[in-house]
Amino acid sequence: MRRPARLTVFLAATTMLVLAGAPCARAQSPLPPQSWLFGAWIGGLFPPPSTMSAQECLAQPVVIFTRDIVMRITIVDQVYTQRLVETARTTGNGVEFRFDRPLRVAQSSPFGLTQGGGEVGFGCEDPDVLHVQKRGENEISFAGCPEFPYPLVRCPAR
Repeated sequence: MRRPARLTVFLAATTMLVLAGAPCARAQSPLPPQSWLFGAWIGGLFPPPSTMSAQECLAQPVVIFTRDIVMRITIVDQVYTQRLVETARTTGNGVEFRFDRPLRVAQSSPFGLTQGGGEVGFGCEDPDVLHVQKRGENEISFAGCPEFPYPLVRCPAR
């Protein structure tokens, strides 16, 4: 009779240890909440093209998401404006980014236009916050950003 009792105690203790460790394993994720956005996106300023090769899309993306930086380009800039991600958190239908305060370093062009970072935000109500809404598997939009009236689509893989 003693053997079944020891076996029962052993199984109960093992089960409790496994169940106690399970929530900790699920709570820690190695990927940041915005990892599904990583890559190059086109559109936003204009309607996204219905067909485009990966090479064409990657030659002129409008927005690029990385782990620590979000970059955007405007029609009048030749270089990307970079915003350092302070925090990123998931929302019900996307991600909210909060950016570090930008260093305002802009150069004047011959026609009085600014180059390389004249626009520090995304044309949203708060230049230091970006709300990204997921509209489909490879389609997003920027809520409350009049400079991006159209959705953006992910550049296809090569």
